[in-house]
Amino acid sequence: MKHPYLDVAPEVSRALEDGRPVVALESTIISHGMPYPQNVETALAVEEIIRRNGAVPATVAVIGGRLKAGLTKEEIDYLGRTGAGVTKASRRDLPVLVAKGMDGATTVTTTMMIAAMAGIRVFATGGIGGVHRGAETTMDISADLEELAQTPVMVICAGAKSILDLGLTLEYLETKGVPVIGYGTSELPAFYTDRSGFGVDYRLDTPEELAQAFHAQRALGLKGGMLVTNPIPAEYAMDPDVIDRAIAQALAESKEQGVRGKATTPFLLARVKEITGGDSLASNIQLVYNNAELAAKTAAALCRIQKEK
Repeated sequence: MKHPYLDVAPEVSRALEDGRPVVALESTIISHGMPYPQNVETALAVEEIIRRNGAVPATVAVIGGRLKAGLTKEEIDYLGRTGAGVTKASRRDLPVLVAKGMDGATTVTTTMMIAAMAGIRVFATGGIGGVHRGAETTMDISADLEELAQTPVMVICAGAKSILDLGLTLEYLETKGVPVIGYGTSELPAFYTDRSGFGVDYRLDTPEELAQAFHAQRALGLKGGMLVTNPIPAEYAMDPDVIDRAIAQALAESKEQGVRGKATTPFLLARVKEITGGDSLASNIQLVYNNAELAAKTAAALCRIQKEK
């Protein structure tokens, strides 16, 4: 049954009907993640990487109150040009955005939601949100974790953003029953770096293994999604000491300036980029490319499994 507020792009719709692989992509990275025109160039490059690896890209957003699974180049350019003028849309924002015919750039949470509505099972992003440092007093916990607990989409990322409390993020995911998989690693990647000192639940080494695990999760009728953490390629990883110092400075500044809520992550990422002289942004782009490639290969493997069954 077609969802009344959902528009699936023709190319994406045909691929889903034919049982071909599709990979969802978020749009907050376009509007809030980096400056124009680099944001648009990166978004289009990610779509091309997915195509080269045998899948169809479906960038997700809210445009004019419509939930979109698959955007045109013009729509991607619009989001990039408008930037932070587009609402950063989490689950709580969707009712008003839809009712008032507004635009929204989707976070991990809303990208998962819209992907699931459209029948897309694999989603590539940079890093997920999580438990923020100091959450024991602020209660600042990303809605991404709750969405992973209830929405049946595999999320492929470079770990939780290293501005977060990674240990508490893993504890929260464990409580919610979300499998945390390390791709080719037994250690949780930390976004800009390939290690964090925290272990993952399981290590899997091929896209086929990832697809088999996700297929089994669905066949068992288990609620929720699966988190695949894919380390940033070593040649693009940052020195942990450099990034930790930058994060500490950005956190101190955010506290001094009273930054709260949905403004926190964009503020911290922007300040880390400035403090590192742009090195963090370059790493961010490369890890997104790396995740897109793995997502396309995993989506293709999942389609093969489903056809065999």
